[in-house]
Amino acid sequence: MEYVAGNVANKAGVRLLMACLLAKLHNPLVDVRKPYTRIGGSDSFSGRKYDERYIADFINANALPCNSTSAFLTPAFRNRNAPLVMGLELEGRPPQLYTYVLELLDDVHNRRVEPENLLAEIIRWLLINRNEQQQRIESLLKTLRTTHGAIPLSSEAIVGLIEKHMSLKGTSRIPVLIVAAAYQAAGQYLLEMNLPLQAHNAADVQTGALGDVEITFVGDGKVVTSYEMKDRHVTRGDIDRALQKLEETRKRVDNYIFITTDRIDEQVQDYARSLYTQTDGIEFVILDCIGFLRHYLHLFHRVRTEFLEAYQSLLLAEPSSSVSQAVKEAFLSMRHATEAG
Repeated sequence: MEYVAGNVANKAGVRLLMACLLAKLHNPLVDVRKPYTRIGGSDSFSGRKYDERYIADFINANALPCNSTSAFLTPAFRNRNAPLVMGLELEGRPPQLYTYVLELLDDVHNRRVEPENLLAEIIRWLLINRNEQQQRIESLLKTLRTTHGAIPLSSEAIVGLIEKHMSLKGTSRIPVLIVAAAYQAAGQYLLEMNLPLQAHNAADVQTGALGDVEITFVGDGKVVTSYEMKDRHVTRGDIDRALQKLEETRKRVDNYIFITTDRIDEQVQDYARSLYTQTDGIEFVILDCIGFLRHYLHLFHRVRTEFLEAYQSLLLAEPSSSVSQAVKEAFLSMRHATEAG
């Protein structure tokens, strides 16, 4: 249980266990190993319903280190119609986690452990892990505050810091935070602001958003610029899908901007430019992420520190499912080293 609850790489197992245990406590007649109604019979149940309706709110209310989305949407636990019994081959890593999950479900089914005891112990360990993570962040922030008061970092030093941070594994969310922080820091001069960010894994179809970051005039809900982030090169198909979204939502923007961390294909860039007349004045463009950041920081040089603080706040506020604890801690350490140096 401690291994499952404390696994940094995969949080699906602990969330599935919590949903199944809650269902068992709610209705002792169900088989804790059968969280799929398609199995049939009076002892099966919808684990996803318990997960999304009850476990999700509990996780969010207590800031527990778990996935922000249902465990039943992960490949290992999605669209199954058979009990989760020992020996079942489940797709996912690490394999040991899934072995332990099946063993724990079997322990509950065979009354070797009571569901309320296991659920209480899982929550206890999640709280321990949460508090330890918060303490590490607070310690790093305290260390970082010791360098405050020195000369502010230059625009180029900030670019170097964030570029180094982006080179880490698991930083695909970073371009979204860069653009959002840019508007938060310079919004008073632009008279524009970004709308609240959607979850990193939320589909545009579900949220109704055009892109990853939507910009509107202050005091006006109309979206004037939409940013879509790609950790690969932008294709013509990406632009065509953007056109389709604009048509389906009947929204009109001034700019639809793709931000990429990969190369920019000139033919695709030319295609994007050609749409201005076709769309009656909507500009499509593809920008390099670091190039965008560098130009922004020099254009708004006097708010570079405000940008860095906004970026840090957004980073630390992200759920661990989109930005891991390790990536957050690494940024604070990198910033301290850059400022101290």
